[in-house]
Amino acid sequence: IRDTVAYLKQHGREVIYDAEHFFDGYKDSAGHALGSLQAAAEGGADCLVLCDTNGGTLPEEVMEICGIVRARIPNVPVGIHTHNDCELGVANAIAAVKGGAVQVQGTINGYGERTGNCNLTSVIPILQLKMDLQVVPDLTKLRELSYFVDDVSNNPHFARAAFVGRTAFAHKGGMHVNAVQKLARSYEHIEPKAVGNEQNILVSELSGQSNILIKAEQLGIPLDKGSAEAKAVLQKVKELENDGYAFEAAGGSLELLIRRELGRYEKTFELKEYHTSFRQYRDGHQPVCEATVKLYVGEVPEYTVAEGHGVVNALDKALRKALRPFYPEISDVSLVDYKVRIIDSHDATAAKTRVLIVSTDGEENWGTVGVSENIIEASWIALVDGIDLFLQRRRSN
Repeated sequence: IRDTVAYLKQHGREVIYDAEHFFDGYKDSAGHALGSLQAAAEGGADCLVLCDTNGGTLPEEVMEICGIVRARIPNVPVGIHTHNDCELGVANAIAAVKGGAVQVQGTINGYGERTGNCNLTSVIPILQLKMDLQVVPDLTKLRELSYFVDDVSNNPHFARAAFVGRTAFAHKGGMHVNAVQKLARSYEHIEPKAVGNEQNILVSELSGQSNILIKAEQLGIPLDKGSAEAKAVLQKVKELENDGYAFEAAGGSLELLIRRELGRYEKTFELKEYHTSFRQYRDGHQPVCEATVKLYVGEVPEYTVAEGHGVVNALDKALRKALRPFYPEISDVSLVDYKVRIIDSHDATAAKTRVLIVSTDGEENWGTVGVSENIIEASWIALVDGIDLFLQRRRSN
């Protein structure tokens, strides 16, 4: 170790010595583990990184051992490399910093072997916002970075991720929302915008009027507490949730509901009928999914047919084909997620189905929901709401 590090230093290289399995090695033989660090330090290493390779060390152990290393080798900076096998990757990194470490190794969103590495999207804001240690010049792009890495790696974003997740600053219970409205820090440990996130008020069976008021305010629609309009919206939400709807991840459908109930909705088209078919051939011919859509835009009728990879895709294509001559901007909208959930499985094949669709225009995402005993109808409701909301927002702007 000493000779290798010295050789690299003689050739002008920065040398960071990652001591693999250091904590496990220390527990088996502290003298041997410390000796390897000492040899690297004598060779001229620029940093000694202590690795919890198996991810099984506890925070108090990490802090204690880091302190011992710093006392034994005070002139060489110490770093930490943790894994998340015990869900302690971030906690152990923080413990190491408290024990004297000045470098933290990790990955964006915690991606790594087995259960992952120390999550930088958590540890960076903790160090900077909680411990007042300057790490990066600007944290406001943290959420954007997290989503970018998910997109590049083709992984779904973890909605409940600390700091950057969609629900990190989400509030649902009526009492909670009322408190947040009066004093945000009563249920938000930091300002969401500090990490590029935002407050998210959910509406559900637990909601009070405060949830509705804040949602309406976000839409630029003035609504007074106790008003007939507010009561009507809340009543409609609860009726739909009794039918199986869930608006926590379907803010787009909730926005449409509020617009409709408050008279802030302008019909963009009127559906007359749709039809879908699936043909399976026995002669080797590829199966065919087809959808027809008949609708009116104003007084102008449109009747379109499209094939797709599945019934929902065919419906999506037929709907867009009908609307595009009138609203060419819908070409900017694409579907990024499609989820199906069976609500009352005891009814077997007659059970109600809830479909959640997430759409995007490249800048913003929104969720819409549909519920029906017919999965095609549930999909259609969510699909139409996704495009309709986009058009409503464009008209409002």
